[in-house]
Amino acid sequence: MIEQKMKIEYMKTPLHKYTFSRKPIRDWVEKNSKGKVLNLFAGKTKLNLDEYRVDADKTMNADLYIDAFNFVKGCKAKFDTIILDPPYAYRKSIEMYNGYKASKFNMIKDLIRNILNPNGIVITFGYHSISMGKSRGFEQIKILLLSHGGAIHDTIAVIETLKRNIKEKEKEKKRKIGNGNLK
Repeated sequence: MIEQKMKIEYMKTPLHKYTFSRKPIRDWVEKNSKGKVLNLFAGKTKLNLDEYRVDADKTMNADLYIDAFNFVKGCKAKFDTIILDPPYAYRKSIEMYNGYKASKFNMIKDLIRNILNPNGIVITFGYHSISMGKSRGFEQIKILLLSHGGAIHDTIAVIETLKRNIKEKEKEKKRKIGNGNLK
């Protein structure tokens, strides 16, 4: 197995309750996203991407207003990039979503691969490295540490790619052999 080195980046930027309102963060996300993008906790800031925006709060700038878990559970579309920037803590959840607790995050992460294209990426933001993880079939490829200064928690952004498992690879190989594309 060839081990790939993960890239770690550092950015100093003030904290704002709407993560992407900060230009350096917005630019980083836009540069690292690809294809059709799902912004699952959209907030107020529209990204310069082919972006579908979902948020539970009707005061946000979204294409669809629905709980993130219910969206992922019922979604039939596929995306190349999924951005996960949920409230980072219970207190933030209550403040940002007008008292509505947005806490089904692990359940959302369990379903993400169902709506992500092969070789798709997930960009996750949080106060902790709350990434998708190997157990869900993902590999970390880049980490961004956002230093906000003072006594404010740093934010960690993790980019991961979905790795096809061995069964999926075998199925693809058999399909290619059956079509005469592989010798």
